[in-house]
Amino acid sequence: MNSLWLDLDRKTNQYPSLSNDTETDVCIIGAGILGLTSAYYLSNLGFKVVVLEKDDIGEKTTGHTTAKITSQHNLFYDYLIHSYGKKFASDYLQANEKAIQNIKQIIDSEKIKCDFQYQNSYVYTTQKSELKAIKKEVSAVESLGFPCEFVTKTGLPFEVEGAICFKNQAQFHPLKYLDGLCHSIISHDGQIYTNTVVTNVEKNTDATYLVSTNNTTVKSKFVIVASHYPFINFPGFYFVKMYQSTSYLIAVDTKKTLFNGMYINPSSPTFSYRTAKYQGKELLLIGGGDHKTGQPSCYQDTYGILEQEAKKFYPNCEVLYRWNTRDCISLDKIPYIGPYSPTMPNVFVGTGFKKWGMTLSNVAANIITDEICGKNNKYAYLFKPSRLKPIKNRDEMKNILVQSTNSLVLNKFKDANMSFDEIKNNSGSIIEIHNEKIGIYKSPEGKIYAVKPMCTHLGCLLSWNDVDKTWDCPCHGSRFDFQGRNLYDPAFKNLEVYDLD
Repeated sequence: MNSLWLDLDRKTNQYPSLSNDTETDVCIIGAGILGLTSAYYLSNLGFKVVVLEKDDIGEKTTGHTTAKITSQHNLFYDYLIHSYGKKFASDYLQANEKAIQNIKQIIDSEKIKCDFQYQNSYVYTTQKSELKAIKKEVSAVESLGFPCEFVTKTGLPFEVEGAICFKNQAQFHPLKYLDGLCHSIISHDGQIYTNTVVTNVEKNTDATYLVSTNNTTVKSKFVIVASHYPFINFPGFYFVKMYQSTSYLIAVDTKKTLFNGMYINPSSPTFSYRTAKYQGKELLLIGGGDHKTGQPSCYQDTYGILEQEAKKFYPNCEVLYRWNTRDCISLDKIPYIGPYSPTMPNVFVGTGFKKWGMTLSNVAANIITDEICGKNNKYAYLFKPSRLKPIKNRDEMKNILVQSTNSLVLNKFKDANMSFDEIKNNSGSIIEIHNEKIGIYKSPEGKIYAVKPMCTHLGCLLSWNDVDKTWDCPCHGSRFDFQGRNLYDPAFKNLEVYDLD
């Protein structure tokens, strides 16, 4: 099933692919919420902007989000205070609060109809053992001078032990919002190109950049890499500073009146709740089932656990949509926003939004816009991409390196765990033929698709995802369909395909 957000009639918002070389002030790679928000601000300031998107507008991460606009990023502020101090935590909170105001201001000034609603946001628990962490977070947030509340009653259809509440948070329809941004960008002479795959960014001798696609180039003074996961490996080295996490969502017609508010619990299994407008009624959105991208998963542990949760409280409910997304998580849980690398002046990045991209993308767009305009941004220091604190991040960096080593080297020498005949229809696995690993998928009708199961990003051995029928990279989160076509970055090339005819 597709995402609820992508089920729109968007025939009036089709954009061409780039067919000729061009020049611009700012070239933005990626037309998700970060790329389009940056294009919105910059085009409004008079910059000539070109946006390049390899798929369609908002089709990947932005189109598969929960679309909560909040500064409440689960239980996070006690962690920030103890790790970086009160000023750092306060500035992080204020940056996200300002982002909520900015989004509302854009919606009002551009008259964007995107189902924006102010909502209270809650981190709740049903476990007495987690009450201490909830109350510590309340104390932490209060110490920052921000109004929050500890409550024991919520709108949820079950009892909770306690929750921390942030008021005046929000939710919206992200694709309707993006369409509004696109309309403004075009009205300010910005250019948007879809189905245009960027393959390289190269520095010229005149301090400009050439952004290459499969068939064309864009010469630009500034470049913004807003492609979710940075695909330029060197310099930057983002592939050793982040991993990707997959989570799942269902949209449910409960056939009952629903509650207000947005909710999430702090520990596994995680459940996220919000409502959304759909054909004159309210649907319940339930999210969760998180796991590191590329790890084996099954239906019961992903969509199944969400459907079970829905049926528990709404036995007659109907699941109308199912979708999932990948989120980039940095080693210290703080995004990378700002200059891409000291050796690439005037190239900028925003990534690692750790599942809270609606607000953090606006924070990023403002920081990058200020950088391009030569202005100081008071929040830029929080997200400096060149930071790396080895002692704090040692355990998680070790995990990433071990996983990468296993997938790059060790797993390639392991025997395949399944033979060709053992693969069932509508499933896949890696087999060996003449000491060569081959990825096999058998369709429901028994048609065979064979690929070379090595990620085209850095060569990691892929794993089969039987929930989505995709080949996923356990190193950096790239994803390919069963025919080998690239779906998610940082890879942008398709897999090598074996001709079985």
